[in-house]
Amino acid sequence: MPLTRKAYRAAILHSIADPAEVGIEASYEYFEDGLLVVDNGKISALGHASELLPTLPADLEITQYQDALITAGFIDTHIHLPQTGMVGAYGEQLLDWLNTYTFPCESQFADKAHADEVADIFIKELLRNGTTTALVFGSVHPQSVNSFFEAAQQLDLRMIAGKVMMDRNAPDYLTDTAESSYVESKALIERWHGKGRLHYAVTPRFAPTSTPEQLTLAGQLLTEYPDLYMQTHISENLKEIEWVKELFPERKGYLDVYDHYQLLGERSVFAHGVHLCDAECARLAETGSAISFCPTSNFFLGSGLFNLPMAEKHKLNVGLGTDIGGGTSFSLLQTLNEAYKVMQLQGARLSPFKSLYLATLGGARALRLEDKIGNLQPGTDADFLVLDYNATPLLGYRLKQANNIAETLFVLMTLGDDRTVLQTYAAGNLVHQR
Repeated sequence: MPLTRKAYRAAILHSIADPAEVGIEASYEYFEDGLLVVDNGKISALGHASELLPTLPADLEITQYQDALITAGFIDTHIHLPQTGMVGAYGEQLLDWLNTYTFPCESQFADKAHADEVADIFIKELLRNGTTTALVFGSVHPQSVNSFFEAAQQLDLRMIAGKVMMDRNAPDYLTDTAESSYVESKALIERWHGKGRLHYAVTPRFAPTSTPEQLTLAGQLLTEYPDLYMQTHISENLKEIEWVKELFPERKGYLDVYDHYQLLGERSVFAHGVHLCDAECARLAETGSAISFCPTSNFFLGSGLFNLPMAEKHKLNVGLGTDIGGGTSFSLLQTLNEAYKVMQLQGARLSPFKSLYLATLGGARALRLEDKIGNLQPGTDADFLVLDYNATPLLGYRLKQANNIAETLFVLMTLGDDRTVLQTYAAGNLVHQR
């Protein structure tokens, strides 16, 4: 269907730089009465309504919102599709939680019909929460990725996903082999990578569940297809770190395992990084790798507190992750609520503008997609959301007391959730309406 030019008028806010690098004032643009113009799925103009309106055709369709804020679509840099059905599972820390809940839940994805059903629920949840791009773990079954990409392609979403590679330390019903994981990943790459707005991520679950042979082949895939992504987990839990030391005694530490198998690079995203040291942060930054900060999950599984100031010191790219199902909400607003508390517990501050950066442009930079998504600059994909100031009675009342955009933004991130997202647009198309 042909897309036409449309415009959207409301308060508009987007992130244009990392506050840690340029200071808060230079990190965002805010238009109290703004106008966003979309042409054929891309943003063609952004500015004050009073300045832009005279330059546009008189018959242009303009959607106007009262008591609402337009911002860039949220970017979730770490989430598990197959764990949708076990969110909020009680009472375990990471390793026991995997065996008790995660692996049995993921085994259901051997069935394509089940994978199709969950992919549909999963994408609807993302869009309902304003997430327009996600870096997604499938299960070990190729059909989990096929189902997800089929559903994402129908809506022209920018999504990244991969089949889990896992050939040891997991139940027999859920392991592949080094060779089969390579062959199946390669087939998925050939089918999906670069198709529309879809990208593939090589996905070893984490070092303990891959043999050296499998990690070697994961690295080989990255050399065969230079613009692939790589996603895995690192330093989430102290027992996990000890386990990695036992399994790879010849390596200097957890990160060095991945480094040895050539899995660090500009499109490599490591989830959690709660217990990284200075030297590991420096190495990640040096290789252009990124960390996905998953505060909700780190609280829920008792893993620890991510040291964002240390990452900032090393100029390490950091995005935000919900980590469904270790995390308990698809909402990046709720995730930012938890991120604020993580900083508070470490005696550090998280400004609302840094939060906005983490949920949008920071995630785009972590994924090397900042020229396409992450803010509302002309030329970027028209992935954006409309946040409703009156989504709940309490939110509406509280925002009437807000004196400036910083306070408004902080209240949205503290009291907001899926109900706050009035509409979600992807490539200029309305893909969610509350």
